[in-house]
Amino acid sequence: MRRRQPGNTKSGNALPTLWLISDARNDAVLERVIKRLPFGSGLVFRHYHLAAEPRRARFERLSKLIRARGGAIVLAGDLRTARRWRADGCYGAPGGKADARLIRLLTVHDLHELARANRMPGRAQALISPIFATRTHPGGAHLGVQKFEGLARLSRLPVIALGGMTRARATQIGAIVTGWAAIDGLSG
Repeated sequence: MRRRQPGNTKSGNALPTLWLISDARNDAVLERVIKRLPFGSGLVFRHYHLAAEPRRARFERLSKLIRARGGAIVLAGDLRTARRWRADGCYGAPGGKADARLIRLLTVHDLHELARANRMPGRAQALISPIFATRTHPGGAHLGVQKFEGLARLSRLPVIALGGMTRARATQIGAIVTGWAAIDGLSG
C-alpha cells in the first residue's frame, strides 16, 4: 500500500498503518489475531460489551500482547481515561483537548467532522468511515469509494480507511490512504 501522507512520529516511531478494532464478536480470537498481525500494528480497544472491571482487565491483557509485537493500543474513550489506563492513545470523535504524548484516532464520517479533525494538533490519524457496508451497522449508510476519496483528499492528517475493509479493498484504495482498520477484515 502506498502512503499518500507521511505518518506523524514521536521519537522516530511512525504511527501504525494497520489497526485491528476490538468488538464483542472478535473477542474470543483476539490473542490469535494479534499474533498474526504485522509487527508494529495497532489495536483499538473498544470492548463496550464488558463492565468496567472486566474491561480494564481485558485491556491489560491485550496491551501486553500488542506491545510485545511492537504495536500500540488506543482506548475508545476520553484522554483522561486513556492516560489513567496507560494507553498509547484514544479513539473517538474529533474535539476536546490534545495531549502530544498520546495518539488520537479521530473518527470521521462527513465533512464537518473532517474539518474538526484537521484542526487537532499532535499525533493524530483520521479514520474515515464507513466506506463499505459493515456488520457493525447492518443496513446503515456508507460513503462508497468516491465520497471516501473526496474526504481523504481534504484531510490534513494521515488517513486510515475503515468500514467493511479487507486486504483486497485496502489495495483497491491504497493510493490515497496511509493505512486501514477493520474488525472482521482482520479477525477471520
